Amino acid sequence: MNKKVIIIGAGPAGLSCAYKLAEAGCQVEVFEASPHVGGLARSFDLWGQRVDCGPHRFFSQDKIVNDFFKEVVGNDYTMIDRLTRIYYNNKYFFYPLKPLNAFANLGPFTVLQVLVSYFFQRLTPIKDPKTFEEWIVNRFGKKLFGIFFKNYTEKLWGIPCSKIDADWAAQRIKKLSLWEAVKNAFFGDKGKKHKTLVDQFAYPKGGTGMIYEKMKNFVKSKGGKVHQNAAVKKILKNENGNVNGIELSNGEKVFSEFVVSTMPLTLMVKGLDNVPKEVIAACDKLYYRNTILVYLEIDSTTLFPDNWIYVHDPKVQHGRITNFRNWGISLYGDKKTTILCLEYWCFEKDEVWTIDDKHLSELAKTEVKKIKLVPQDAVILNSFVMRLSRCYPVYEIGYEKHLEIIQEYVNSIPNILAIGRYGAFKYNNQDHSILMGLLAAREIITGKKQNLWDINTDTEYQETQEVLETGLDR
Repeated sequence: MNKKVIIIGAGPAGLSCAYKLAEAGCQVEVFEASPHVGGLARSFDLWGQRVDCGPHRFFSQDKIVNDFFKEVVGNDYTMIDRLTRIYYNNKYFFYPLKPLNAFANLGPFTVLQVLVSYFFQRLTPIKDPKTFEEWIVNRFGKKLFGIFFKNYTEKLWGIPCSKIDADWAAQRIKKLSLWEAVKNAFFGDKGKKHKTLVDQFAYPKGGTGMIYEKMKNFVKSKGGKVHQNAAVKKILKNENGNVNGIELSNGEKVFSEFVVSTMPLTLMVKGLDNVPKEVIAACDKLYYRNTILVYLEIDSTTLFPDNWIYVHDPKVQHGRITNFRNWGISLYGDKKTTILCLEYWCFEKDEVWTIDDKHLSELAKTEVKKIKLVPQDAVILNSFVMRLSRCYPVYEIGYEKHLEIIQEYVNSIPNILAIGRYGAFKYNNQDHSILMGLLAAREIITGKKQNLWDINTDTEYQETQEVLETGLDR
């Protein structure tokens, strides 16, 4: 293989693609705008320890992805016991639900309300649900929707559940019912476990980002190049309309036979020349949600046993909190402190995105004690704030028709592929993005279409025990 391929972005999708192309003998150049590789799944050093950008637990049901993980990571991982809970109404619910814990926390009257609401909904179902709210209410009833879905989902997406497309639920939660949930909780599911509910997970030593450092090193060992701090301004087309390279933000031009883009789809398309007005209009209708991560170093090693907790409480602004002390000794070594990471989701216009780091740190310190995860007298030694733009593509009602216009336009341009969470406008987990990268490489190498847009649209991807997974896991 002597094809020259440019890849924009050194996240899971981009580096997976680069790895396989370099392995096949292609000339590969990766251009990453930031100083780091790994994208949202990168790891970094903080206060003498190692952390990720929030919880990033690798899991896949796809043999191609699992085989690739083993090829890249080898034995350089540890098995971590998983404990995850939901914080709701000043109580902690095991996740997946444990009946005695759930019933005790909710109380008999609320449990009765849940059951009545569920059976009423079964008798009067919503035909052809269009929104996330309708989809969930149809399967769990209005009461359970209000308890375990509404607040967290609206924190994450910043719009009412009644404005979120039902596609979001279809991608994240298989067609379940409350009865199925209770049955699985009491009697199990004949040995089957959902991808987000396994009791253990394989975690790379030194953090999830280690996977992508290994990929980068492999690409370079095969003669490929990985440029960091190299932002791409636009993708170039020749007089025939074919993509033939990129222009960097410094004005430098680099030419190639193929371009694989993982940059935000809307920005990539708008940067092309002579884009039809209807395509630009479709891009303007799609938007992303931002994330703020606030890290706190606590002078304690025994705060709480969870890997992470979902916070379903309107009294605090953060939606998820990760305890990196519970992700293996490779992260903390001989340090006697705990690093927590609180996640806040917002748009750029929101006040929380624009306030300074000091105020965000104080907010996080207050909130983590308000929900009693950290004792009132605990000493908080340090804080650090990280802002991440365009982390979550928002599935507002009608997004699909706008996305289809963009997809059709991109498909009409030879020699360009758009992949990854940003690049395909898909709320991917790591394994989805890795699979996109691997199949994009296969398409370039073999010349056979791989239906990349269809990855992460199959509702069968999720298993039946994913009962309260409202897009919680990454």
